[in-house]
Order: sequence, then structure tokens, then C-alpha cells
Amino acid sequence: MALSSDSVFDTFRHTGAFLNGHFRLSSGLHSPQYLQCALVLAHPQHAESMGRALAEALGVQPDVVVSPAMGGLIIGHEVARALGVRHIFTERDAERKMAFRRGFGVEAGQKAVVIEDVITTGGSSVEVIKLLRSAGVEVLAAGSIIDRSGGRADLGVPRVALATLDAVAYDPAECPLCGQGIPVVKPGSRPA
Repeated sequence: MALSSDSVFDTFRHTGAFLNGHFRLSSGLHSPQYLQCALVLAHPQHAESMGRALAEALGVQPDVVVSPAMGGLIIGHEVARALGVRHIFTERDAERKMAFRRGFGVEAGQKAVVIEDVITTGGSSVEVIKLLRSAGVEVLAAGSIIDRSGGRADLGVPRVALATLDAVAYDPAECPLCGQGIPVVKPGSRPA
């Protein structure tokens, strides 16, 4: 059940999840566009169809799907449901490093995929991949609903996205929106 990039972006627009303004991304970069996946994934039918499409696009059969909290939780769960496997997630510990908590864990020799809602730099996914590899898990691939990097983010594993956006992102020190005095908003799950 492939979804076209256009249909993915249409769903974002229809649900009010494609935002324009001045945003601070989880990566720390600033952008005039923000994709609020939570507004799309609040609709179970969209979460399910995007999860199925992403599972199909991955083209692999893992033992487990792993997502970084917070943004990857719903879509990771839906990908796992489509693949018929367990879904677990990582969270940041007191030192701000990705860790398994809540009794979650993996076993050496398992195969995993890492699923996130949006990738900009891929930093969170890379942290999860490193955590899995340190536990002896083979990471088969990574996926996201949206790739904001225009295809440039390198996670060190094969990667797929349902839609790619070559979004403008600025270093805060060089952000023209800041220069214009437009207030910056931090809409994501990670504190500013």
C-alpha cells in the first residue's frame, strides 16, 4: 500500500500539521516550516495507513521496531503492528543519552528497524542505532514519515521515508527570521 509523497503532504495540510512561521527544531536549527506529525497521527486511520506504507517501504522483516521517544512512538507502533512484531522505545536519561527504560530491552542477535516521525539531521535515530548495536542487535534499516533533510541525512543504515522535503533550516546565529525579529516557537516534544 504505497502512499505518494503528494498524498502524505495533502494529509499534513488537511489536518493542519504543515505549519509556516519561525520554528526551533529539535536539532536546534531554525526553519520557516514545521511538520507537526502529532496532528496527523492523532487520526488513527492516518497512523495506520502511514505505518503500513512505511513497513512495506522498508522491505525487511525485523524482530523488533525501536523508536526514540517522543515523536516516533505512534508511527513506530503502527509499523510494528504492520510487521507483526514488538515495538519498544528509548528515552533520554539524566545525562540526555538515549537509553532503554520502563523494562524495555533487546537481546544480542536480534534484528531491528528504527522508526521516527520526522528526520532533520537524523541525530536521534543515530543515537538509537548506536544503542542497539552496543547491545549486539543488527539494525536492518531506518524509516520516517518525513525526511526534512532532502535525502542528505546519513544514519549509517538503509533509510526510507514516505515523503521528502528539502526544507530550509538555519543555524540560529545566521537565521534571517531572527534577524527580522520574528519570535521563534518550539513546537516539538523536546524542551527548548
